[in-house]
Amino acid sequence: MPKIIMLKQQIFRIFTIITALVLAQAASAEDWAVSADLELQLRGFAEDPRWPGQEDQNLQSAITASADLHWQSDDGKQRISFVPVARWDEIDSERKLFDLQEAYWAIETRNVEILLGVDKVFWGVTEAVHLVDIINQTDTLADIDGEDKLGQPMLRLSTEESWGQATLFVLPFFRERNFAGAEGRLRSPFIVNKDLATYTSSEEENHIDWAFRYSQFFGDFDLGLSYFSGTSREANFIPGAANEAWRPHYDQIKQIGLDLQYTGDAWLWKLEAIHRESSSDTFWASVAGFEYTAYQIFSSTADLGFLAEYLYDQRAETEPLTTNDNDIFAGMRLALNDTQDTSVLAGIIYDHHTN
Repeated sequence: MPKIIMLKQQIFRIFTIITALVLAQAASAEDWAVSADLELQLRGFAEDPRWPGQEDQNLQSAITASADLHWQSDDGKQRISFVPVARWDEIDSERKLFDLQEAYWAIETRNVEILLGVDKVFWGVTEAVHLVDIINQTDTLADIDGEDKLGQPMLRLSTEESWGQATLFVLPFFRERNFAGAEGRLRSPFIVNKDLATYTSSEEENHIDWAFRYSQFFGDFDLGLSYFSGTSREANFIPGAANEAWRPHYDQIKQIGLDLQYTGDAWLWKLEAIHRESSSDTFWASVAGFEYTAYQIFSSTADLGFLAEYLYDQRAETEPLTTNDNDIFAGMRLALNDTQDTSVLAGIIYDHHTN
């Protein structure tokens, strides 16, 4: 077993070196598309801090900066992407971040695309929660909606034929989830120390995960089938002694996923469902609903969408904990369809157990 672990660690080192060499080789290439983004965020809290150690102020500011560098060969068969992101928070030091969202080289040969490096991958069709989206780790400190992700090192092989698109992922390194510090306003009653993380696998974060996804269009239906085997992106928690931090624990899991969407004029009918096995639990979860869009409301260019989804999860009293066990989501999406692509999404999730 130690020899296998050392071999896999060596594979990851070689993987990292090759990625760095490819990006360095491409640094001299011309015709780069370069852009940058700066986000200023201000959060206001109506109530005073609830848990011991939280910073005693009701306003929290943060700055997020990112750069976006892309290059593509003249024949379109090679792509290079480099997207670093940095975040600073005035209150919570754990919320500070430097991450590579993308840092990859992709080449297409004989109808197969090979991607090597760091990338972000999204799976899913529903709005309230994305059950099947499992490749990247969630950046829980970026926002409360779970939409933000951390970059994931990977080797990706993808091909698209008349029978559909098939993609194989080899994931040689696990990204741990981040948790708010003692000063953070948006946190649980207990402090989680990610430096104390434990794993079911003896290879810990060096375990090589893998995944496969098949997708295809069938008339008005979009179908996605996926399989994942590796380290869970969600953590269980091991309680600490009095006044001590809790420890996250990451299981080995196997997950089968389904995402399905039907498009009919102004209607979108959506479904996501998973079946997951681990050493601690086996469960089903699903989310299903619709989105109806009224186009060009009040004789304008704006569109207004109405959304409703039902969330079900068997993990009501198991870990990893979930709040989406028997809930209803309702919301609206306003798209102005202007040159700035302005849109507003607002919604609520109602829990039948807690009201």
